[in-house]
Amino acid sequence: MPEGTPTSEHQPGDPRRRPRRETVTYASAHGAGAPPGPARRRPVHPPARSEIDEQTTLGHTYVRSLMRSQLRAALTALGALALLVGPLPLLLALPAPEAFVWVALGVGVYPVVWGIAHWYVRRAERNERDFTRLVER
Repeated sequence: MPEGTPTSEHQPGDPRRRPRRETVTYASAHGAGAPPGPARRRPVHPPARSEIDEQTTLGHTYVRSLMRSQLRAALTALGALALLVGPLPLLLALPAPEAFVWVALGVGVYPVVWGIAHWYVRRAERNERDFTRLVER
């Protein structure tokens, strides 16, 4: 056969000549250990941590937002404490047996104070955790 003519081994319709098909999945495109979902790109803006370290206006805004959220939680806890425990001296000023006073203090006040303190600590930790996530994005 002449050199330019195709042989039976390399004809255009021959299935051995076609490229093998491959199913593309997220894992094959992004690696086996990659979490599913859209690929994340790095932000083009500088991280908030550098804004805070350099004391820019944006960094000042981040810190002020944390301080405002912490102040809001503290004032809410203080207001709840004042509303729930504040009238206690008026209640205890009424003529009542001594057992009633101890029951009012032990059963009525301490669980309320503990509940408000527990709520405040959890709220403050959540505010700090949210701020840390915001800064490290």
